[in-house]
Amino acid sequence: MTRIYDLPTRIFHWLFATSFIVAFSIANLVDDELAIFAYHMIAGATLGLCIVWRFIWGFIGTKHACFSDYVLKPKALICYFKESFTKHKKLWNGHNPASSWAAILMMLLAFFLIVSGILMTTGPFNEAIEELHELAANAFMLVVVLHILGVLVHTVKQQDPIAKSMISGYKNNIPSGVESVKSHAYLGAMCLIITLTFTGVLVINFDQNQKTTSLFGVTWHLQEFENEHEQHHENNIHQNEHE
Repeated sequence: MTRIYDLPTRIFHWLFATSFIVAFSIANLVDDELAIFAYHMIAGATLGLCIVWRFIWGFIGTKHACFSDYVLKPKALICYFKESFTKHKKLWNGHNPASSWAAILMMLLAFFLIVSGILMTTGPFNEAIEELHELAANAFMLVVVLHILGVLVHTVKQQDPIAKSMISGYKNNIPSGVESVKSHAYLGAMCLIITLTFTGVLVINFDQNQKTTSLFGVTWHLQEFENEHEQHHENNIHQNEHE
């Protein structure tokens, strides 16, 4: 077997997936007026940290972790889909065209979610930003579902259990001339520890009453920005309910 994916890449994959699923689930299952909804934003912050160090690793990482190894030519993607309905069998050392596009799309959508999420908590915004934020989240989930289906189809058709490679890092049936990449186990462990510590500090410092948290003395507001008019209107509603 040949090691294709180093540990930092695999750590990112699972932290990235977990952060999004947690954020998406809370956003769709929890009322945004409840204190627990703030964990949606903490998960989003974790997603943001993952994006930062994966972006860096995409340029200085091992061969198959680098963006330059992604197969992003539209023609290659079309051929890949066509071959999915034939008996032709082609194995890819790293990301195949479909997974390459899925990875890039998910990272771009995640970046947009983070930026729009920050705008929604730090200053006045119109409803369009909130709607775009929700649209991007749904688009992200659609890409996730299609990605999982693609992995299943690829595994069955090619007899290539690529999902396991994101756990072990190894792939079977790789040409003999392809060398294993370095594991970078210590760097992967460091990325995991830093990310979990970052998330843990935000959770520990979370103030349910104020809906804020803090990191390095900087306070983060974990709720949508409301101007004075909106706050006054909301206070009147609550007052009328009590009366």
